[in-house]
Amino acid sequence: MIFWKALRGRDFLVTRWPWRALAHVAGTPVVAAVVAVPVGLLSLPGVLALSPTQSAGARVVFAVVGLAVLGAGLPWVARPLARLERWRLRLLEPQRRLHHPPTGYRDAATWREVAYAVLLLTLGPLVYVPAFLVAAFPFMLLGGPLLLTGADGPVALGFVVTDSVGEALGYAAVGLVVLPAVPYLWSVVAGAHGAVARALLHDDERLAEVARSRARLVDGFDAERRRIERDLHDGAQEKLVGLTLRLGLARLDVPADSPAHEHVTRAHEEAKQVMAELRELVRGIHPKVLADRGLAAALEDLADRGPVPVELRADLPRLPPHVESTAYFVVAEALTNVARHSGATTASVTASASDRLLVVEVRDDGRGGADPAGGTGLTGLADRVAVLDGRMALSSPVGGPTLVRVELPWSA
Repeated sequence: MIFWKALRGRDFLVTRWPWRALAHVAGTPVVAAVVAVPVGLLSLPGVLALSPTQSAGARVVFAVVGLAVLGAGLPWVARPLARLERWRLRLLEPQRRLHHPPTGYRDAATWREVAYAVLLLTLGPLVYVPAFLVAAFPFMLLGGPLLLTGADGPVALGFVVTDSVGEALGYAAVGLVVLPAVPYLWSVVAGAHGAVARALLHDDERLAEVARSRARLVDGFDAERRRIERDLHDGAQEKLVGLTLRLGLARLDVPADSPAHEHVTRAHEEAKQVMAELRELVRGIHPKVLADRGLAAALEDLADRGPVPVELRADLPRLPPHVESTAYFVVAEALTNVARHSGATTASVTASASDRLLVVEVRDDGRGGADPAGGTGLTGLADRVAVLDGRMALSSPVGGPTLVRVELPWSA
């Protein structure tokens, strides 16, 4: 950490770091005071449980309600606090950019944020109050002579008491000597606070780098898929179309009763079949409509070609290519499972996007009982969604219906 290296340097006092540390330390009581208000309100039921005027039954009720309210409400207080503290930590570590991991009640990151909020409100005063008193002591000694000039009696200068200007001047000299140690004191406090914040509020750098590397791989794979689709569409497919046309013309030119006509006809039919299979292959690698017109149009095309009638509801903006590609292939695989395994007569696809989340649901009226361990491709879908830090949920009771819900985070 660059801050600790600077603190050990001989020129620390003439650098910017003492002022950065002071800004961090001075802002902490303000942040703690603001956070204490909602936490105090959440704690009111628990406080009532401690009242001696309450009956035993009422205390139990207030205690249970207090714990429930505090457990449900603390994450909502800790979340904005964590965002603010990640930003404040840049005073001490300007080179670090801490990530804001997605949080929910079941995420460990949420409860680490709660733990940080609790530590700030409980241990924070135990550290900061003595630190402020000690840091203020040299300034009190320096101000002693001025205080005595207008006082009629002894004056308390922090931990000492003086009643003469001469004695106050001696204390002022001591204050002047120890004054350079004050920036080191508040810097150590700020550094220790930053270490706790970094330990509780940031996701591991190695994991963050893995996530960034994974995103680059996904983008690379999607780009390669599009390149292969383009080469097949513009190269092999066009040549195959030309070959099919020539065989069609040759079929017309060859007399119908000649032996060659049967061979040309068979070659023509096989060429058309290969062209249809190649078209499906190209569409499976990366459909052109997805790249040209977006996910909504690609899902409409997918629904029209499905063997099972599909009701589609998708009013979507253009999304990042890797998000559109993942959502498309999830729906394609889910509809393939519907046609092959569910026995459904109808299916529906719903897709909606907020400013941070794409939600896709595929539902069918089949027999249900879908099991990821059954080799129906559900595990592959979950892996593909997880690459983008998304989530997939499956509901498929025996007798149906089956619902596949996918949530993919994205940002404009």
